[in-house]
Amino acid sequence: MIKVLFETHHLYYLPNFLPIVDEFKNRGNYDIYFSMPQHINQRERDLFCLACKDLGLNTIDADDEELRIKKILNENFSIILVANVGQITRIASDHTLTVMVYHGIGLKQSYYNDIDDRIDIRSVESESRYQKLLIQSNSADLALTGFTKIDPLYTTNEKANKRLKDSIGIKNDLPTVLYAPTFYPTSFENIYKELEFISSEYNIIFKLHNFSWFQKRYVHQSQIAKNLSIKNDNIYLLDSSDYNIIPYFLIADVLISDLSSTIFEFLPLNRPIIQVECLKLRLRHRIFSRRFKKKLDLERMQELDFVYKVDSPSELHRNIAFATDHPEEMSDLRQVAHDYYLYKNDGKSSYRLVNEIEKKLS
Repeated sequence: MIKVLFETHHLYYLPNFLPIVDEFKNRGNYDIYFSMPQHINQRERDLFCLACKDLGLNTIDADDEELRIKKILNENFSIILVANVGQITRIASDHTLTVMVYHGIGLKQSYYNDIDDRIDIRSVESESRYQKLLIQSNSADLALTGFTKIDPLYTTNEKANKRLKDSIGIKNDLPTVLYAPTFYPTSFENIYKELEFISSEYNIIFKLHNFSWFQKRYVHQSQIAKNLSIKNDNIYLLDSSDYNIIPYFLIADVLISDLSSTIFEFLPLNRPIIQVECLKLRLRHRIFSRRFKKKLDLERMQELDFVYKVDSPSELHRNIAFATDHPEEMSDLRQVAHDYYLYKNDGKSSYRLVNEIEKKLS
């Protein structure tokens, strides 16, 4: 059996990894393990272990980080997959094939600064990104695969969608809006009151970023959202344990986001997307805006012609109403964007990645 480790720094990396797990299992001959570093929030680690148990996945854990790393090295893994560089140089043996599956494809710069010479394969989600990376780095580690996280979007199950709606308490026929902001810089503080105001007309599902639950600096966001969901019948807050946004894409008529990768992940469904550009910035980023802009892929931001852009909370209601009444508007632009930002419309990114892994192993 070929031993594989998924080094999982955060709970929300699981949706990127699980389609790859399925592909390994389909091929057989793979012994699969998951592990999470000890420095991660205890509540998040507990939820991670519970999720792995529910999925029937083996885990490697320990009372301290040095012991965890020692356990990993003792297992002598042939393949280690990561979603950020992390401690790859400490957990990979000399013979280990290391694979980077980036956890997001959004508007931040991680593709260009979260790299390490120890990575043997970098999974790339689109031909446009592949060409850009070719200019900046060695092509030997690049694999044009597509984005593994969205593989499940290409197969739909209406009964499963109905069960999902029932499970979170949606019992009406109102249009469903999925709000999925990032943690920082975020639109959350600027638009949550507007979303509450219009919730009599729409089902509004809040899917907050992982850090809004587990990082002290951002946990106020989940506290505010909890209060909203308690006070308003049509506001549904997905719990911290609900780490996978993909099923909720399938029941959403419209997506609202800001700088999150979800803007691109939602494209296979060819449904309306609203990008909120009124963001709350820290004082130093308001004063020194160049520091803030360095964190973003400004070129990509300027290219977004397939979303409704909202500069003020007062514009949100009008844009949601138009998007739900005219879902076909911008359909052609979304299709062009899909072909540009994502590789192949087939749900086989994990298949292509495992092919690349097996090719390198041989």
